[in-house]
Amino acid sequence: MGRKKEILVLLTTDLLAINLAWLIYFVIRVRSGWIDISMEPELVAPMVFIYLFWIVVFFMVGLYRSWYASSRLDELALLFKTVTLGCLFLFFAIFVDDQGRNVVVSSRLLIAIYWGILLTFVCTSRLALRSIQRRMLIAGIGLHNTIIVGSTPKARELYDEVVKYPALGFRVVGFTGLDRRKVGNYKGVPTLGSVGDLHEIISRQNVREVLIALDSTDHDRLLDILGRCNSHKVGLKIMPDLYDIISGQARTNQIYGFPLIEISPELMRPWEETLKRLLDIIVSAALLIVGFPIWLLIGLSIRLESHGSVLYKQERVGKEGKRFNIIKFRSMQHDAEETGPQWAGREDPRVTIVGKVLRKLHLDEVPQMWNVLSGHMSLVGPRPERPVFVEQLVKDIPMYPRRLKVRPGITGWAQVKHKYDESIDDVKRKVQYDLFYIENMSLRMDFKIILSTFYHMLLGRGR
Repeated sequence: MGRKKEILVLLTTDLLAINLAWLIYFVIRVRSGWIDISMEPELVAPMVFIYLFWIVVFFMVGLYRSWYASSRLDELALLFKTVTLGCLFLFFAIFVDDQGRNVVVSSRLLIAIYWGILLTFVCTSRLALRSIQRRMLIAGIGLHNTIIVGSTPKARELYDEVVKYPALGFRVVGFTGLDRRKVGNYKGVPTLGSVGDLHEIISRQNVREVLIALDSTDHDRLLDILGRCNSHKVGLKIMPDLYDIISGQARTNQIYGFPLIEISPELMRPWEETLKRLLDIIVSAALLIVGFPIWLLIGLSIRLESHGSVLYKQERVGKEGKRFNIIKFRSMQHDAEETGPQWAGREDPRVTIVGKVLRKLHLDEVPQMWNVLSGHMSLVGPRPERPVFVEQLVKDIPMYPRRLKVRPGITGWAQVKHKYDESIDDVKRKVQYDLFYIENMSLRMDFKIILSTFYHMLLGRGR
């Protein structure tokens, strides 16, 4: 089942479950005679509101992520916590005064009844859907094309384990060796090439999952393999004896007693990701609107000091490799890069007097709020680089494409820890901080970075 189809089916089953639960609750509350109400409330409008409420909550907690080969028990546990907390919110928001005259049943009991009905329906519908999906996988429907990368003995051992559990959903289409030596077929499954051919193999075979099986003597090959896979939307899993190599980037995923380690499965919890985007929109819009008179004065100062446009635009590489133009207040002479792209120095003579002040206070970044508002950037994230430098860094740093998995940011962990880019070595140093941020993304860390940025702004520790 494709990703879009899975979400559509989930939305449909939740539509039926949530609305049916509300309908039964309405009958108990209004038609049972337990509550003597002076005026019968509406059915449809509250039903629509409640349905939209639950859909938003389910999206935020991650109940519409791909279930593919995940534990049904884990999903039910998440549903239990979500429905319980959601019902408590509804109780205090709208049900606490939901009483008529001659009340036989308290509002507390009513919300408990609604909680029980809703939990029963959504859990039953999800369990039924997942059972159907599991049966489809066992029957060979909806399997993900999978390759096994690694040494021949380990790869064959992993293959033998995988085929025992068809509900995992892996259709192994071939092996990829560590070198170009031909290792032949194994139980009808061919060897497709070597690690150096991974990019082509993943594209040609439409690979969705990559399973890595390495001997202890091949640990140094792991980063190379991960780097070659990072530019593709594939799941990455390894055999558990390599956990110590990627500690902090892995999560154990044990299904049907078969352990695999999922590498960097999700960067942020869905509710945190949603809230992060919401904060991006609110803060960027507020800064653009509230500070508008100041931005006009800054623009006027730039024009009075030097010729050229007030704003400076430059192409950068964003999330998933998509290109966009950064927008800043111009802080250099208008002809600063007539000879081509170059790194800016600490005492760069091309920087104007106004530009020095803007850079010290980070005010040259204010127009970037438009990119945050439009979704090209976030308040916090790795700094976006120019395409020419990205091409070079991808060759020099195997894990660099990992930076392109998230929206670039106006400020970030690398900016508050390592101040300036004067060379490719400086950028490589910053990449280490960026990767640390990506593997530890959270709202708490974002707030920490924003506070550190404000601290640097107040002390004038800009570029």
